[in-house]
Amino acid sequence: MTIQSKNILVTGADGFIGSHLTETLARMGANVRALSYYNSFNDWGWLDTIDLPGNVNVVTGDIRDPHFCRHICKDIDIVFHLAALIAIPFSYVAPDCYVDTNVRGTLNICQAALDMGCSKVIHTSTSEVYGTALSVPISEEHPLQAQSPYSASKIGADAIANSFHTSFDLPVVTARPFNTFGPRQSARAVIPNIIIQLAAGKTEIALGDTRPTRDFNYVLDTCRGFIALAEYDGGNGEVFNIGSGRDISILDLFSTINDLMGTKATIKEEEQRFRPKKSEVMRLLCDSSKIAAATGFRSAYTLEDGLKDCIAWFSRQENLKRYKIDIYNV
Repeated sequence: MTIQSKNILVTGADGFIGSHLTETLARMGANVRALSYYNSFNDWGWLDTIDLPGNVNVVTGDIRDPHFCRHICKDIDIVFHLAALIAIPFSYVAPDCYVDTNVRGTLNICQAALDMGCSKVIHTSTSEVYGTALSVPISEEHPLQAQSPYSASKIGADAIANSFHTSFDLPVVTARPFNTFGPRQSARAVIPNIIIQLAAGKTEIALGDTRPTRDFNYVLDTCRGFIALAEYDGGNGEVFNIGSGRDISILDLFSTINDLMGTKATIKEEEQRFRPKKSEVMRLLCDSSKIAAATGFRSAYTLEDGLKDCIAWFSRQENLKRYKIDIYNV
């Protein structure tokens, strides 16, 4: 299956990865229906910052409504389902809304895609479902461990998606990206958090636990992985990791960014930025050999090249002013 000229729905298109995916699909010649979360301000999130071409149609709504999901899946060939609540700290204080959005929302999208006869659904998972690595690199066979309400909701969403393939033969593939980073990412994520504090001239950078390691994958590589799975003729009912195959500790990441920006800042640990002790995921390192064997996909960006792009983007005043640098938002 080729993307060009296909009618494609991207849920969560107003977000970080979704906006990059929408741009990429549009450049490839797809007809994109981009879902932005409904609000009374008519705010389209990051889509408002993009010069949208004529083959992108922005719609607003909420995946928690099953009737609306049927409406937006009409005449769609491929669904990229990215809409979700993703902030781990907020899931500790408001877990119910994560179940509503991530589990029930996924149910609604799967049911709508089935009813409307969509040719393929790419459902977005997360490496957080693996919890702290029991063995590395982490393959798709690694046990699932819910170490936060967020990860529990995504395990539930993954199970819903898989059940629709098993029960109803819905052509759904689960993409499981590791830690995606890039321009437009929320300041809740560690890379933007470090860069915007440094770009604002701070000499003490507020961070949480610096011991965990993460497999950081540049956003355009994550988008390429999603599209490779959509164009792949197989994979229905299966899970595919998307990652770089290298990990780095938060401490070493901080040092790398400090060096790239030519700064000499130090770290100030803040208790509010730490996860509950048993909830912290200490190591994530991706085994992406399955997607490579199936589609030929491999990440192209190095961590350093991706960080340079991020530093350039977040350091621009028009972008930096979008972030409330002195406020820690869970």
